[in-house]
Amino acid sequence: MQLKPINQQVVAVVGASSGIGRDAAVKFARRGAKVVVAARSEPGLKSLVEEIQSFGGEAIAVIADVSEFQQVKAIADKAVAQYGRLDTWVHTAATGILAPFEKITPEEFQRVVDVTLMGQVYGAMAALPYLKQEGRGALIHISSMEGRRSLPLQSPYSTAKHGLEGFLEALRVELQHEKWPISVTSILPSVINTPFYNKVRTKLGVKPTGIPPYYDPSLVADAILYVAEHPTRDFIVGDVGRVLDVLQRVSPSLVDSVLVAIGFAGQRTNEPKSEDAPDNVFEPINGYDRVEGDFKNLTIPSFSDWWDMNPTLKWGAIGLAALGIAAFLGSWHDGKDV
Repeated sequence: MQLKPINQQVVAVVGASSGIGRDAAVKFARRGAKVVVAARSEPGLKSLVEEIQSFGGEAIAVIADVSEFQQVKAIADKAVAQYGRLDTWVHTAATGILAPFEKITPEEFQRVVDVTLMGQVYGAMAALPYLKQEGRGALIHISSMEGRRSLPLQSPYSTAKHGLEGFLEALRVELQHEKWPISVTSILPSVINTPFYNKVRTKLGVKPTGIPPYYDPSLVADAILYVAEHPTRDFIVGDVGRVLDVLQRVSPSLVDSVLVAIGFAGQRTNEPKSEDAPDNVFEPINGYDRVEGDFKNLTIPSFSDWWDMNPTLKWGAIGLAALGIAAFLGSWHDGKDV
């Protein structure tokens, strides 16, 4: 399967007014892609398009609530009407509620699922006909390590991300069966320093936080651009996410115990915040149309992402290590026989 170079692509980025989506949209435009950006925040989209146009990039905006299929379809339709085609669909939009399950209402739980899961489903529904029309393309869906391992106090979000993983697995195999050269990628970030924790609803009595450490949003944006050119099934962002993935496979009960110990205090700051404070669960809120959140002091580098984006060097290093081990074992065995 071969994807177009980014400078030949028309890319839709959904959930682009802040965070990962905003950073990815700017990076696509800097690489020469024509970009369609979408979100609920009109001021956020306006400032993003102005930023892209300021360095000579091409971008248009579509205001859309991803819980409404027709509004999502309008994003894909606008891309094709404006630029004649659609090559890559990037879906980052999500919301959440941090609260014990028993304090979450049915309407709140449903809303998080509608935005965070069904929005992604609607995105694929809207984009696929146009990708098939082009004969190739990429669906890039931003999941989460919570799609592999749920967290306490985030049951609606974890439910949505687990559902997204199931959906993408089914869709990927269907497209392979039909022999469509369309890449379906799930990107699974660890905890990322975006305004997500500023915008979600909390019933913890304090401003919520992800369980540290955090990673920079640019790592996820770089992964998005990489898989837009290199068909990839899954891409975990952040070393901690890779460790968590291994631990969850080996011993889910061990991860249970770890989360009992750190998962509750670890998601609370000391900053009071009322559950009546503005949030973006049902409506967009102003003031957070930026890439980074408030936790830069907790951000650390990640090294494994670079290896996954340089597979030749990665496997070369593994091969050299294997040869070194084999040579050592061989010499050790020969010495033992003397």
